Amino acid sequence: MKLLYLAIISFFFIATSTLAINSFNVKPQEPSSPNPTRLINDEISLVPLPVLTRSDSLPVLSAYSVLAVDVDSGVSLYEKNPDTSLLPASTTKIVTSLVAIDYYHPDEVLTVGPEVNVEGQKMRLVIGEKIKVNDLLYGLLVYSANDAAEVLAKNYPGGRGSFVTAMNLKARDLNLHNSNFTNPTGLDGSSHVSSARDLVRISAFAMRNPYFRKIVGTKETVVKSSDEKFVHRLTNINELLGEVEGVLGVKTGWTENAQENLVTYVERGDRKVMIAVLGSNDRFGETSNLIEWIFGNYEWRSVQKPYFP
Repeated sequence: MKLLYLAIISFFFIATSTLAINSFNVKPQEPSSPNPTRLINDEISLVPLPVLTRSDSLPVLSAYSVLAVDVDSGVSLYEKNPDTSLLPASTTKIVTSLVAIDYYHPDEVLTVGPEVNVEGQKMRLVIGEKIKVNDLLYGLLVYSANDAAEVLAKNYPGGRGSFVTAMNLKARDLNLHNSNFTNPTGLDGSSHVSSARDLVRISAFAMRNPYFRKIVGTKETVVKSSDEKFVHRLTNINELLGEVEGVLGVKTGWTENAQENLVTYVERGDRKVMIAVLGSNDRFGETSNLIEWIFGNYEWRSVQKPYFP
């Protein structure tokens, strides 16, 4: 009996580990990476697996591509064309921020140059202004500022081109198989693409970083130039943040060609879900509906070692 049980436990352990690794396929980091087992009172308990327990109709979404994943197990909860390469728009800035966080110290001061004369959303940086990297990252992720992205890229060793190369190296390191980046802002380009699966994967990785997590969870803030001459008021574009239970980030994106994009991280209790919606007509409404459908129709169930006298 014990041998049979141990064989069953081994099967579930391997299956759960494989699901998590294959879904995100990122390099494990200790101690923050999800662990497929938890030790409780010297007994092994597998990560709870989501099980569809109700037969409510699947949400009908206008989005061309969607992926919702249980972060701990890697199990897909809902998907629609998740591997199609599409225009990511400003969800690109997730990758931009990770490259910047890797290289810069938050207190490093950068000088704003003519690179801020870029189209799209801007925090209105002024040429000659000196501003901390920390404040640029808030502008980048909270307000989706293209000028902040360009300043971070321009001041990188080797300039903007080297920064974009670093973005693609980061994508390769995290096994983003359907992504290629040609700029730090997310403005449309024929070869500037990503997929729902890639965005879920890199967002799950990014949310392990407390600094990144804090920034994307900020509803609004004010940042200033180093001499406090210039003041920038930033309000998060993500309408779900603070409005839908458990939403803690991550990033919006929009261009006329990309339509509405949104990557969302949700925690309710111990349940963690990452959702990417691309090419939607109503990113906030559809993501909100999908969140409620997931938590209303799935239950998370554990397989735990029984007591043997």
